[in-house]
Amino acid sequence: MLVNKEHGLAPSYAPGEDPIAKEALLALLSQMQNEGLNVSDRYSGFRSYEYQSELYADYVMQYGQEEADRFSARPGFSEHQTGLAFDLMHEDGTLLTNPLEASWLEEHAAEYGFIVRYPEGKEEITGYMAEPWHIRYIGEEAIQIRDSGLTLEEYINLP
Repeated sequence: MLVNKEHGLAPSYAPGEDPIAKEALLALLSQMQNEGLNVSDRYSGFRSYEYQSELYADYVMQYGQEEADRFSARPGFSEHQTGLAFDLMHEDGTLLTNPLEASWLEEHAAEYGFIVRYPEGKEEITGYMAEPWHIRYIGEEAIQIRDSGLTLEEYINLP
């Protein structure tokens, strides 16, 4: 399933967090914590269409639409609505941005079925600024996607 600025979901689509993805996420977080990395058990997962509408509207009010579109999805176009995307946080509640944790995710997230969805240097393709904290559950194919160096859009050859 591809969700991006061009491919959206119906407002009624609301599966909640995918149980397989959540189990993989908990294993990934546990491993990161076992290795002493600064990552919290708290995360941002499933978001309903309605909740994304509120978030996006708030960002537009704060930053203007052009800037908000760089880092926030419009309602119906958020990967969080799939139940397969998660934003990871440091223990202080801030988004996971430290180079040590970000590098670990780039290297190891695929072992748990995840890709870092918005990598550095791919902004023109994904439409979003780099987000080292945003991971998307793919399953076994995540390793192939990571090893290819391609974004999800490039890998499945869709705009």
